Amino acid sequence: MTTDQILATLQTQKPLVHCITNYVAMNIAANVVLAAGASPAMVHAEDEVADFVPIAGALTINIGTLSPAWVSAMQKAADAARAAGKPWVLDPVAHFATPYRGEVVQDLIGRGPAIIRGNASEIMALRGAATAGKGVDSGDSVADAEAAAIALAKAQGCVVAVTGEVDFVTDGTRSARISGGTEIMPMITAMGCSLTALMGGLAAVAPAFEAAVAALALFAEAGNRAARTAGGPGSFQVAFLDALSQIKPEDLADDAGVQWL
Repeated sequence: MTTDQILATLQTQKPLVHCITNYVAMNIAANVVLAAGASPAMVHAEDEVADFVPIAGALTINIGTLSPAWVSAMQKAADAARAAGKPWVLDPVAHFATPYRGEVVQDLIGRGPAIIRGNASEIMALRGAATAGKGVDSGDSVADAEAAAIALAKAQGCVVAVTGEVDFVTDGTRSARISGGTEIMPMITAMGCSLTALMGGLAAVAPAFEAAVAALALFAEAGNRAARTAGGPGSFQVAFLDALSQIKPEDLADDAGVQWL
């Protein structure tokens, strides 16, 4: 499927996206999924996630604000997604910051995500490489993380998306770079978290590799448009949601900004 076809399918089918994300990201992630044309559900109670996952089109798990109950819910949700044949996306936020976070992420990776999306430092650290990351912020370039992403994709049998100035997506065999967006985007908290939620929506209607590329291309196009009118981070966030809601499939038909490798 091409990027425009994937967006058209999303906007027609409006899949339900089960998002287990952090407290900081819940509002913007839900609004991004809605603006793109899908339907978000921010369900995280461990007593109901296993029942909810099968009715959703896809699951996304973001470990930004962990607690034992949430970890249990993430594990149950990932297992339910795998059992139901639903794709799920893992966002390993700052997994290298503490041993606890690292243990949680390794456990979740073992439960078979279709896509792992992170910044360069997060992806490099998953392969045991030294990084310059600090907390949730990457200190490494996407280019430096490409080899680690390919190795991780091959080892886990999944798609790996590395986000930054120029994004990189690989399934271990095929790869793509996606350019676009604006330097304002990293100034707004939870933009990356909301991208993960959007990626889940597209994974509900398309194969994981193509879905990841389409999500990044759509996000970049919305960023490009929002930057034309925004005066700073505050107005950019509003402009970004407006732009995202106005993008039509034909606007992505030429795959502008996508370099297939």
